[in-house]
Amino acid sequence: MDKIKMITPLVEMDGDEMTRVLWQWIKEILIQPFVDLKTEYYDLGLKERDNTDDKVTVDSAIATKKYGVAVKCATITPNAQRVEEYSLKKMYKSPNGTIRAMLDGTVFRAPILVDGITPYIPTWKKPIVIARHAYGDIYKAVDGKATKGKAELVFTDENGNKTIKTVHEFDGDGVVMAMHNTDKSIASFARACFNYALDMRLPLWFSTKDTISKIYDGNFKKIFSDIYENEYKEKFEKVGIEYMYTLIDDVVARIVRSEGGIVWACKNYDGDVMSDMVATAYGSLAMMTSVLVSPDGVYEYEAAHGTVTRHYYKYIKGEETSTNPVATIFAWSGALRKRGELDNLPELVDFANRLEKATISTIEEGEMTGDLVGLFKKDGVTPKKLNSKDFLKAIAKRI
Repeated sequence: MDKIKMITPLVEMDGDEMTRVLWQWIKEILIQPFVDLKTEYYDLGLKERDNTDDKVTVDSAIATKKYGVAVKCATITPNAQRVEEYSLKKMYKSPNGTIRAMLDGTVFRAPILVDGITPYIPTWKKPIVIARHAYGDIYKAVDGKATKGKAELVFTDENGNKTIKTVHEFDGDGVVMAMHNTDKSIASFARACFNYALDMRLPLWFSTKDTISKIYDGNFKKIFSDIYENEYKEKFEKVGIEYMYTLIDDVVARIVRSEGGIVWACKNYDGDVMSDMVATAYGSLAMMTSVLVSPDGVYEYEAAHGTVTRHYYKYIKGEETSTNPVATIFAWSGALRKRGELDNLPELVDFANRLEKATISTIEEGEMTGDLVGLFKKDGVTPKKLNSKDFLKAIAKRI
């Protein structure tokens, strides 16, 4: 069989721990036998990021801007324990945060639905898509320790005029943080959400906490409202979908009572937290697609979960693991599909579609990793637990 040819390479961002192992297996078992894979490779594993003082992360984002499509493995964002464990020079920031800031995009995360896996919330019949703003807020914050004294927020305009606000007068030790966003990035986020909702014919709900953060969150609310009224209201009404703004605590209650079928737009931190909640409620963190879409049409596909540390330490001891690779498979299929669409390669698009269909069929026919066995209930089908590599081989048989 002739392998499917590619024209433009994907930007390939390798990662850490067990997901790094799965990454290589997915390429060897599911992709390279069928596709003449072309990638520009960047090692975003923690050791290489330390060796390059994190320059490799910046270089991967620059390459993504150049080629337009990237696929990323899960990576470690080191805390103090990881700095010691890996003997790092410093506590590096999130590579995802760095890449998202450089691309200034919106992350769309949607559950992978499988017949036989019922969501923990029984009313959910349709996907809930989390649209996460991928710039600024706590991910680009400046923070530090405080002692007895005064913390102030100082803004100096282009003419040198200063505005000073007291944050807090400390009578002892504490911590302080300042974060930011830009009107340009918020507007890009809003338009990405409105366009995605129109494309998917789904209602869009946006939530912040503007009753508490009257200026910061209030600015998000106003920009969304202005863009909707001026650019999207008629388009939404024409296709019969709604745009709604409400407080985040209200929308959480609404989401739990809903049947799904909604795009839920969240600020950066809210989207980070709520996408994990939604993914888990649908069945598994490993059953969630994630794509970063920038305003200028750059796409970065990734798995929306961690590096599966516990399984990795079992693996390096020579023990068998049953780690779920589905989200990572869908990161690859999403990137290959988009590359095929942009390069007018229908056979590459078709392969990506078949790869996803084969993955879902494998689970629906009763072969799956251990995390799904307890969730799977389908008449006439007894779930069988496979180790990670055998699960990938079962998918390969169906491609």
